[in-house]
Amino acid sequence: MNPNAQFDLIVYGATGYTGRLVAEHLAKRYGVGGEVTWAMAGRSADKLAAVRDEIGAPKGTPLIVADASDPASLAAMVARAKAVITTVGPYQLYGNELVAACVAAGTDCLDLSGEPNWMRAMIDKHDAAAKASGARIVHSCGFDSIPFEAGVWFCQETAKAKLGHAVPRVKARIRGMKGGLSGGTAASGAATMAAIQKDPSLLAIMMSPFGLTPGFEGPPQPPGQTPEEDPDVGPVSPFMMAVINSKNVHRSNLLMGHPYGRDFVYDEMAMGAPGSGGPGFTDLGSIPGGPPKPGEGPTKEERETGFYDILFIGIDRDGRQVRVAVKGDMDPGYGSTSKMLAETAIALVRAPDVPGGVLTPAAALQGRLVERLEANAGLSFVVEG
Repeated sequence: MNPNAQFDLIVYGATGYTGRLVAEHLAKRYGVGGEVTWAMAGRSADKLAAVRDEIGAPKGTPLIVADASDPASLAAMVARAKAVITTVGPYQLYGNELVAACVAAGTDCLDLSGEPNWMRAMIDKHDAAAKASGARIVHSCGFDSIPFEAGVWFCQETAKAKLGHAVPRVKARIRGMKGGLSGGTAASGAATMAAIQKDPSLLAIMMSPFGLTPGFEGPPQPPGQTPEEDPDVGPVSPFMMAVINSKNVHRSNLLMGHPYGRDFVYDEMAMGAPGSGGPGFTDLGSIPGGPPKPGEGPTKEERETGFYDILFIGIDRDGRQVRVAVKGDMDPGYGSTSKMLAETAIALVRAPDVPGGVLTPAAALQGRLVERLEANAGLSFVVEG
């Protein structure tokens, strides 16, 4: 963590659709100059001032001009923060210089990346240096993959309390979801596909559940690519975020020293058969009306009437089960994601004992993350059985 920082947080990309929501959450919940000190950053001072006024942030909210194409401006920005929240993606196009600047300065960096090829490149390039500088680089701090990664952690904690130990098998089953994926998610998917076409070796990272655990390969995992009958919940269908979330869950297990076991098996699917009106998106083409463009998103009403409900079933070797749920009170791609990102950053800044490195949210913060999300981000973690 940067010990000389002027601000707890800087929201970089605050004039974009999701960045604006992050800044709005901070303004409404914490004001300016109070419990959390924060600033807004982006390419245009005029646009920053306009967004500040539109979201009702105080006139005194600090504004910082920084541009992904200007490394000096990024270095100047990260020197002023304990943590930088970035919503400027696709990260494989606009994130490299920022991560490098944060690692060099010992400043934390949190993002919404669902780009496994880029995340693996950041692990390979920066993990050792981040450990040395104390910078905590935390990817995937939104709907991909906090509800899933923290949900598995919570399921395992419940298993330890009820069964006396972690379980070797966890299933995530999306019971309900209203609200689409973000334009940034769609753009990131397109950028990832373009990168794989250019460098086919990246496909191995994308296809492997252990693509983010260099040096460790666990047992075969369920493919989850075709509809099937799940004996525990009935018909299930593929869930498009599983390819990202499962990698973060396995990295989380690795970072914590394999508390779930080295033979841990995990999968995600949506409840209901294809076409049954169930909650799953099988791919970007299955989103009604197609995915939004970056910077576009749902109305305030659509965000506020959205939700998600994910069931986790932990299964012991003798067949005994524990069941927990993670629920969000807004649409997954924007309303809930923006609150998760902001609150994860605050939790990290409040946890100076967490060492540097390229981390996952739940592995880094564990129960402190769950408590903060329940108190401030509209998530609930519930034991069901």
